[in-house]
Amino acid sequence: MPQRRIPRAFTLPWGSGQIVEEAAIEGGLHAPALQLLHYELGEKKGQQAIRFAAYAVEGEMEDRALIVNEREFEALRREVERSPRLKALLRRLVE
Repeated sequence: MPQRRIPRAFTLPWGSGQIVEEAAIEGGLHAPALQLLHYELGEKKGQQAIRFAAYAVEGEMEDRALIVNEREFEALRREVERSPRLKALLRRLVE
């Protein structure tokens, strides 16, 4: 798994806060990541969200859609298991 500091700050046009959990793997062309965001400021203050992100091999977030190949599912699932709050929010999405 790519090692990035948790928690760490994020800023979006509608609010900012901390990435409090992250499930990330090394993929083929990029490193897929699911991030649990907790808004501390802005119109979303107090809310949580999931960001589906893709990082370049060099470690910078890419400005493109996240595509996760089915061969990567098991590795990403193992990483989600290490992030209980993220897993709970994802469960709400699919149940």
